[in-house]
Amino acid sequence: MRIGIVGAGMTVPWFLEAAKLIPEMEVRALYVRKEEKRQELCEKYQVPVAYDSYEKLLADASIDVLYLPVPNHLHYSFAKQALDAGKHVILEKPFTVTYAEAKELADLARAKGLILFEAITNQYNPNYDKVRELLPGVGDVKIVQLNYSQYSSRYEAFKQGQIAPVFDPKKAGGALMDLNVYNIHFVAGLFGEPKAVHYYPNMEKGVDTSGILVLEYPTFQCVCIAAKDCGAPLSVNIEGDKGCIFSHSNSGRFEEFHYQENKQEPVHYELARRDCIFVEELQAFTDYYVGNDRVELEKRLEHSLLVMKILDAARQK
Repeated sequence: MRIGIVGAGMTVPWFLEAAKLIPEMEVRALYVRKEEKRQELCEKYQVPVAYDSYEKLLADASIDVLYLPVPNHLHYSFAKQALDAGKHVILEKPFTVTYAEAKELADLARAKGLILFEAITNQYNPNYDKVRELLPGVGDVKIVQLNYSQYSSRYEAFKQGQIAPVFDPKKAGGALMDLNVYNIHFVAGLFGEPKAVHYYPNMEKGVDTSGILVLEYPTFQCVCIAAKDCGAPLSVNIEGDKGCIFSHSNSGRFEEFHYQENKQEPVHYELARRDCIFVEELQAFTDYYVGNDRVELEKRLEHSLLVMKILDAARQK
């Protein structure tokens, strides 16, 4: 498959490094607005074609799939243009700004027979797969708690009035959309849709710089904490009446975890690659694409739509 990339954000080098490890993937073209950065990426990663407009990239008939790591508020418009142009889409998290936008894109992709795939690391992480396998061993789940608190390098500037997109409410910034979205993916992928959603944000300049999300499930409570205005030890904890699963990794990369049954020693797992964090999700996409696995792709799409429903409910609160 031949890939086109939009932008030069933080995740683009990660994507390019991972794509080199997957024989079926060829990054053929990229569009970056700034010429200097465009040429730098092409030379470093040996990308043969560089475009100075998104329209030119969309018009390239040789491109099968577009990777869109654009700012949150542009996800919908860029993905819609790509789908309208007949391209499969790998879209960065959060999927869109609203559930309605996500649903419209999903329906468009289905109608055109195209793939719409959310790039979310934890769903394809071998550690996460192992948690799913071990989860029945903890018994009846009672408490789930995740903390993804990471002091932002842009927070000081934000306090001085310099508003980066990740702190701009008009661009779907904030702790919920930037960090807590990983927690939501992690929980929803294991336990499905909660019966109620409550969000308690700390607001500054109209945006949630940190917040506590409570997801009510029929038999247990889940607390998802995310912060960009302060830091704390990262954690993922699933507590049941027969044991627990706990980790000091964030819920996005989820680099390691422990499984412990009551009165037993914990067992440590560290199954994910640390050198190339995107390779597992891109390998999964490649397997679905090459095998035309529409059943699994539909499951992944439904999962992304569920996460958007939860995000919508939290933002409305």
